[in-house]
Order: sequence, then structure tokens, then C-alpha cells
Amino acid sequence: MTPDRDTGEPDWDTPLSLTLTPGLLFHALMSTASAVHTGWSSCIDDSLVLTNQVAMDDQAGHYVRLVEQEFVEDDRPDMVWHDWTLEVRIGSVLITGHWQFPATSHPSEWDWNAREAERAFERACVLIGRRVRRSIQVEEPILEDMPRARRH
Repeated sequence: MTPDRDTGEPDWDTPLSLTLTPGLLFHALMSTASAVHTGWSSCIDDSLVLTNQVAMDDQAGHYVRLVEQEFVEDDRPDMVWHDWTLEVRIGSVLITGHWQFPATSHPSEWDWNAREAERAFERACVLIGRRVRRSIQVEEPILEDMPRARRH
């Protein structure tokens, strides 16, 4: 079907196509990630998942997924890692970025990594025509990790 150029405006349902590569998506979405890779299947172990957000393109099966997980490495079982993983599946290709750091890191490290991964997720959702809305999360205090207040 040829667009009707006499109306001056394309139809809202006019299909658009772009040429994207994993490298372009890494550059545009995951430049602050600590690790990036491609694959045919997910590297996420569902038994380690703490949070999981998924945005789906119902017609084509593409999706964008943001997962928060914790894991230990086989060679260092005493070291717990925290990881935000962004997965973008387009067709059969899975493009993945990780924001990882030791779970014992300072809270500012947690905030920075979470913010960067969430921003990447928000931008990636545009690829499948989805919008992300922010919400407020209330965290309970962990008293043993709080610094002691003292007068100077």
C-alpha cells in the first residue's frame, strides 16, 4: 500500500523500519554497563532474580527486560555480587548489559548502578513502543548498617 501523499501526513499505523546492530544498541543504551554481550539465550538464572520488569511487543515477540539479581562466583564463594541486567531481544538476538558490583558496596554505588540500568531500560522500551513510568519505593531501614550519629 502506498501512502497517500495528498493528505500531507502519514497514517499513524505506517510501519517504520530501522537498521540496528548490537553495537549500536550497546553504544546508545549500555555505555555505562560494566559488561555487555550478545547471545541466543538469556544468561539470567531465574532462581537468583530479586526483581523482574518486562515490556513486550505482543505482535513480533520482541521484549525489553530489566532484572535485578545477586550471585556468587564459583571461584570466590565468599563474594556476593549485585547485578542489574538489561536484556533486549529483537528477533532471535539477545543484547545484554550488566551493571555489577560487590553487594557490600557503598549505598551510592547501589543508587548509581540502579539509576543507570533503569535509564537504559526506559530508553530501550521505546524500541517496542512502550513508555516507562516511575514509582516510589519505600525501603525499611537496616539498623546494623547505619552509621552511628555523634556530636562534634
